[in-house]
Amino acid sequence: MQLIRGLANLHRLSQQASSPLASGCVATIGNFDGVHLGHQAIIDQVREQARQLNVPGVAMVFEPQPREFFQAGDAPPRLTEFRNKVEALLAAGIDIVLCLGFDEQFRSYSAMGFIEDVLIQGLGVRHLVVGDDFRFGCDRAGDFALLNRVGQSRGFGVEHTRTVTVEGERVSSTAVRAALANNNLALAEQLLGRSYRIAGKVVYGRQLGRQINAPTANIRLRRRPPLRGVYVVEACTVEGERFNGVANIGLRPTVDGRQPSLEVHLFDFAGTLYGQRLDVRFRHPLRDEVKFDSVDDLKTQISRDFLDARHWLEQQANPER
Repeated sequence: MQLIRGLANLHRLSQQASSPLASGCVATIGNFDGVHLGHQAIIDQVREQARQLNVPGVAMVFEPQPREFFQAGDAPPRLTEFRNKVEALLAAGIDIVLCLGFDEQFRSYSAMGFIEDVLIQGLGVRHLVVGDDFRFGCDRAGDFALLNRVGQSRGFGVEHTRTVTVEGERVSSTAVRAALANNNLALAEQLLGRSYRIAGKVVYGRQLGRQINAPTANIRLRRRPPLRGVYVVEACTVEGERFNGVANIGLRPTVDGRQPSLEVHLFDFAGTLYGQRLDVRFRHPLRDEVKFDSVDDLKTQISRDFLDARHWLEQQANPER
């Protein structure tokens, strides 16, 4: 399992006799935001072909994602940060993740230039799995039909991705975002094939939580999250210890209202998590994020949140009560 960053590193690797790409690969291309059930079905297609050809399966992704490059702050919120996405792709069975920087130079690539430089010279692709609506190259001039024509003449196959539905709805990153925005965590879990979670490094905050008897582990988010509010969560440490708790995710309007963050208070935890990685699973929504008139009002509401969370957790543990 391997991560390759950048076209230069790809070309350098492809020239090595011991390269894992020496015999080519089966590849797929996309954002893979969330690595949901639809993405997992694509990975299964890649793995099937890779086994038959005895070559590695490759997932090509981009940083930033194309819509983030073109739309900047108006791009949809990410479901999964880059590191978590790579981990999920590898865990799902991809052998190599290729990450290409999406910038002005890359967006100017002609469709044929992309096929020749990246797919053929770089990856030595022997089979490609992409959506039949896939577009690529400058001005989105390349499409599935072009890949098919070139593949027939250059010796690689092209296969369109399978559609996965849940309760009649096509599984997509857009559908997952909509479910999370509506606090429908159960639907999001169905679409993802797992509970929605965010993992990141715990950083030093303003220590406000300690001042109001609610210490939190703070995870700084690089982008606005797909959900906002206060939630019952389960957090897992790198040692595998699990703690229930309450998390606030969003912009902290009472404090500063600018920097997206995830603040997690762990029940029955004593210690420090600074610098460690914490995996936070969202279990139940409690309330929307609200701007309070004072820190005292915030402190009062946090106490209510803790009581509501413990009550919900008790109901889950003893559903007949």
